[in-house]
Amino acid sequence: MVIARLLGGLLGTFGLLQPLAAASDVERLLAAAIGQIGVTTSYDPAYVRLAYPGGDVPIERGVCSDVIIRAMRAVDVDLQREVHTDMSAHFSAYPALWGLERADRNIDHRRVANLETWFVRQGRSMPVSSVASEYQAGDFVSWQLQDGLLHIGIVAAQRSADRLRPLIIHNIGAGVRAEDLLFAWPIRGHYRWFPAAASP
Repeated sequence: MVIARLLGGLLGTFGLLQPLAAASDVERLLAAAIGQIGVTTSYDPAYVRLAYPGGDVPIERGVCSDVIIRAMRAVDVDLQREVHTDMSAHFSAYPALWGLERADRNIDHRRVANLETWFVRQGRSMPVSSVASEYQAGDFVSWQLQDGLLHIGIVAAQRSADRLRPLIIHNIGAGVRAEDLLFAWPIRGHYRWFPAAASP
C-alpha cells in the first residue's frame, strides 16, 4: 500500500521477462524514483524482517538499493522476489561476502553486490564508460566508494547545471536526492533494464 500511495497509481502491468522498450516504461520507472525525493528522508541499513513478496522497510527510510527496489516495482518487477528466487536456485553464483549459507529474502535484494550479479545474470549489463552520453535515463549505475563500500543509483532525465551529465537519483545518507555525481567515484557496473527505444 505504501508504494501505491507514493506513486499515485503509477504501478505497471508489464511482466519481468517481457521488458518492452516503450518510453512509458522508463518514464514510470523514473517517476517512481523521483517520487521518493522528499519522502525517503533518511538512510537506515538496519536488517529488517520483511513481508514476502513485496516487502519493504518504512518508506521514510532505506538505503541506496531501496531506491532501485521501489522504482522497479513501479514497472512490476519485484526485486525481492526475483533476487531471492535466483539466489535460492543459484546461490554459488552470488558473492560470498556475508558468511551466509543460503538465500535470505529479507536482505539479499538490498545488497548492491547481489543486485549487480542479478542484473548481469539477466543479461542487462552495459559497458562502463567515461562518456556521459552512454548513460541513458533509467539506467542503473553502481560505484565503489572511497571506503570500499558499494553504492547504486538511477540515471535521471534531468541534467547537471552545465548540461554535460545526467543527474543520479540515489540515497547515500541524507535521503533520496537527484545529484550530479555520475563520475564522482569509480564506476563498477552499468545496467539497462529496458532496451533503448527504436528510432521512428
